[in-house]
Amino acid sequence: MDKRPDRLVVASANPDKIAEVEKIWEELGVGSRIVRGLSWEDVEETGETLEENALLKARAVAAATGLPSLADDTGLEVDALGGRPGVRSARYAGENATYQDNVALLLTEMEGRKDRSARFRTVTALVWPSGQVLVANGALEGRITSAARGEGGFGYDSVFEVGDRTLAEITPAEKNRISHRSRALRALASLLRT
Repeated sequence: MDKRPDRLVVASANPDKIAEVEKIWEELGVGSRIVRGLSWEDVEETGETLEENALLKARAVAAATGLPSLADDTGLEVDALGGRPGVRSARYAGENATYQDNVALLLTEMEGRKDRSARFRTVTALVWPSGQVLVANGALEGRITSAARGEGGFGYDSVFEVGDRTLAEITPAEKNRISHRSRALRALASLLRT
């Protein structure tokens, strides 16, 4: 196995996700510095699963940058919708959908439904240019609210409730302690340390 990387790149063009990953990674004290300012071709997320998409992105960016690449794919799985939007969460309302478009469609589809249970699932993949791969998962159980609440977060955070608050109503530090992404990154960091 390659040693723990000194430097790595986050395989994402989403600035919200990059900032969240950087903060969590720093708090985990893994010792890998995240490099910013590199560029690569867009990676089409054609996988049928979260793991396939995370690996697609991580492999492509590792090849393009020559650095170990950390990617994740996250899906919101809503029980009343048969697990949708799932792997299509970022594109739920269409290929160029905004966060607001996706939330609006979800709330419309949830109108009148009693079962509001849901979970966020994240799969993280760390791929070295040599081809070595580490994969880890994280999940957070919650429920879908009937209306958006809160000013923080991004994506579906304003409609995903854990306890009595949405992820958009808690501080970033609180979110980073409990989130699906945090859990997946913690699991990945644990794999790196062994």
